[in-house]
Amino acid sequence: MPFILRRIAFYAVAAWVALTLNFFIPRAMPGNAVQGIMAKFPDLQPSAYKALEAMLGVGHPGSLISQYGNYLDDVVHLNFGTDVANYPASVSSLLAQTIPWTLPGLMFLQAIPYFFLALVLLELLAVKLHIFPLAQGYNGQDVVPGWHWDFIGSAIDHSLLPAITIVLTSIAGWMLQMRNVMITTLGEDYVVAAQAKGLSNRRVVYTYAARNALLPQLQGFGLALGFVVSGALVMEIVFSYPGVGLLLLNAVTSTDYPLMQAIFLVITFAVLLANLAVDLVIVLFDPRVRAREAAR
Repeated sequence: MPFILRRIAFYAVAAWVALTLNFFIPRAMPGNAVQGIMAKFPDLQPSAYKALEAMLGVGHPGSLISQYGNYLDDVVHLNFGTDVANYPASVSSLLAQTIPWTLPGLMFLQAIPYFFLALVLLELLAVKLHIFPLAQGYNGQDVVPGWHWDFIGSAIDHSLLPAITIVLTSIAGWMLQMRNVMITTLGEDYVVAAQAKGLSNRRVVYTYAARNALLPQLQGFGLALGFVVSGALVMEIVFSYPGVGLLLLNAVTSTDYPLMQAIFLVITFAVLLANLAVDLVIVLFDPRVRAREAAR
């Protein structure tokens, strides 16, 4: 229990640091989001400038502390503000639309560049063989979003090829990493002792070596799993996939503070929660960690 409490405290501090950086870094970027909206809507009166500053959480540099306090309060209430590029749409609604598209794509399987293979598979399986749809993504014109099979089937159909591409290009990296860890683990004293006892190779490999070799893989998997919601930007561009990666690119190019902050927060907390979950799993499966904690 003390170990779990320490890990929770660590991730709580990390979350606060991430929240603080998430607030100040976008405001250090050049550009003005309010002026962008005023230019996009020329009919707005000059008096609307102050109202837009208040709505977007920006303003005079002297009010940064008050802006920071309001920002923390909004985050606690899951209020990410109004999007700049898609004004007056809310940031929460944009995230709700794009995160489900990113998650089915299994974007946590990233190891080596995949854009070339994506183009090859697209040409072969979509253009030539017509097994998968072309890189048109999903535009909402053919199927109305909802919990019905027409939409679910269409979503799966458009996500299969991106997922297959990433799996094919990343699985070799995971297997090579597992092989290297297994080679190191097989040379440990406890494995040699198990072999000296006359245990079968199968039992030595799966009971002694594999269990310990999986622990570093779990940690790497937790970090990769946390970045699922960040999407794969190049993949989403190649397949015209409406995921969070493409949404983040549009937010950066539009100096869209509220949307950038919300996406960064989603990615940050996904990484923190995934790593916390992996820490808890390691405590359950690694007796050495439990022994160290019991000795403290």
